[in-house]
Amino acid sequence: MAFLSIITITYNAERFLERTIRSIVDQQAAEVEYILIDGASTDGTLRIIKYYQRNITRWLSEPDQGLYDAMNKGLHQATGQYVWFMNAGDEIYDADTLSKLLARMEATQADVYYSDALFVRDVVEQGAIHTVPVGLRSQVTPHSLPTSLTWHDMALGMKVCHQAFVVKRLLVPDYLLNNLSADLDWEIRCLKKAQRIEYVPFVLCKYLVGGLSVQQHRRSLMDRFKVLAHHFGLMTTLVNHVQIIWRAGRFKTNT
Repeated sequence: MAFLSIITITYNAERFLERTIRSIVDQQAAEVEYILIDGASTDGTLRIIKYYQRNITRWLSEPDQGLYDAMNKGLHQATGQYVWFMNAGDEIYDADTLSKLLARMEATQADVYYSDALFVRDVVEQGAIHTVPVGLRSQVTPHSLPTSLTWHDMALGMKVCHQAFVVKRLLVPDYLLNNLSADLDWEIRCLKKAQRIEYVPFVLCKYLVGGLSVQQHRRSLMDRFKVLAHHFGLMTTLVNHVQIIWRAGRFKTNT
């Protein structure tokens, strides 16, 4: 049994996948298993997976019911004490991050570890793609990052980037299907079960801006409301959304 399971979900993302794989396998440790779940991609994804398959513990390529169905498959494949999602396009922050995280996890054995994420964006310059930093999530979005996190902190939305959230596998539920805010619901449910939640004082990941929820923004907002109403109640969520809308507008004006 591995100590940590790192899981990558991908679908037709050959342009982004290799950077994710390299960020993991270049610093892979004996305590880590690497699982890759592909949704039967039709581009060059399988070629990339097969090139790196000696560094991948298990991989699967088959049709699925969407992102969160694939993430559930990844959870069911995992054997590690902890699970960490690093999806296609995202990267472990730097060459020292994994070793520092493993040392901290082995020393303290918390239920949840979380930190900040560096937002990055791809830009094209002279025909070549370059990845440039946008800023830390806690600085470039309205979501400040508390150093003593509880599930109640999620009342105004997702405080922690999903790729900067590591959880004991025995605590994790399956993701909701057909809800673009299923990652918010998943984090809340994990935090509700956790007895010890630990802030990590170094950045865990690079998050590539422009994911599924950004592409389907209106539905994402509706799904977020459903998740928050389920956990915090309808009236509380209605009141909180006044603050969410005001905060988003104020943040946009200031930035």
